[in-house]
Amino acid sequence: MQPAQNQAPPGKEETMIPHPQSENPSYTPSGKFKNKVVLITGADSGIGKATAIDFAKEGADIVIIYLDSDEDANATKSRIDEIGQKCLLLKGDIGKKEFCEKAVSQTKDTLGAIDILINNAGEQRTQENFENISEEQLRHTFQTNIFGMFFMTQAVLPYLKEGSSIINTASITAYQGRKQLIDYSSTKGAIVSFTRALSQNLVKKGIRVNAVAPGPIWTPLIVSTFPKEKIPEFGKNTPMGRPGQPYEVASCFIFLASDDASYITGQTIHVNGGEIVNG
Repeated sequence: MQPAQNQAPPGKEETMIPHPQSENPSYTPSGKFKNKVVLITGADSGIGKATAIDFAKEGADIVIIYLDSDEDANATKSRIDEIGQKCLLLKGDIGKKEFCEKAVSQTKDTLGAIDILINNAGEQRTQENFENISEEQLRHTFQTNIFGMFFMTQAVLPYLKEGSSIINTASITAYQGRKQLIDYSSTKGAIVSFTRALSQNLVKKGIRVNAVAPGPIWTPLIVSTFPKEKIPEFGKNTPMGRPGQPYEVASCFIFLASDDASYITGQTIHVNGGEIVNG
C-alpha cells in the first residue's frame, strides 16, 4: 500500500513511496520497432517513461518531450542508453506551437525520421468546488492536454507515412467523469473525440490513430495533485482493488503501434483494473 504523501507539481518518481514500476520483469521483446523513431510527450516519468522503455526494448530510438523534470528525464534516458538505443531529450512546453515545431525539426535533424507519435503529456489539478476552477487553471489544462496534442500532431504529421501510428492518452475520467477533475475530465473526453475524428481523416493515408484510457495508475501526477490523505486509498475502489503500474499501461501502446493492430483505428483500450465503461 502507498502511504500518505504529497509533492509539488509535477512530482518526481524517485521520491514516491513505493517507487512506480516502469518495467515488467517478464517482458520479452521481439524487435517489433527496430530502426523506428518514436516521439513521446511526457516521457520523463510515469506512463510515458514505461512506454519509452518498452519501445526501446523493441528496437526503437526514442525522443522524450518533457516540461521541467530534468532529473526524471535524465534517469529515463540513462535506462534507454543502457538498453542500447538512441534517446533525444527535448525540454519545453507542448502548449506552445512554436516549441512543438522546433522539437519535431530537431528530431528529424538528429534521428532522421519520425514513425510513431505518442501524445501522452497531461496536466491536472484537483478542485472540490466547480466554481473555484480559475480561468488560469482552465486555460492551462486545455492548453497542455488539447492544444498541445493538436500542435504536436500537426508538427509531426508531414513526416509520418503509410504504416505510421498516432496514439493518444485519454483517461477513464472521459467516460465516468470525476467531480474533483472537471476541467481535466473535459479534456480527456475531447481526446477521445479527437482520436475518433483524426482516425477518419488519416485512414486513407494508412496512418492509424488510437487511444489508451488508463484508470488509477501510480504515477507522479497522483502524488502531486491529490490530497495527501487520499493517497493510501488510491486505486482501492477498482474491481482489482489496487492501482495499476505504469508498465501495465505501456504494453497497450506497444500493441496499438505494432502490425498486430493493423486493423484497429479510432479505438480506445481501457486499462483500469476492471471498470466497465461501455466506451
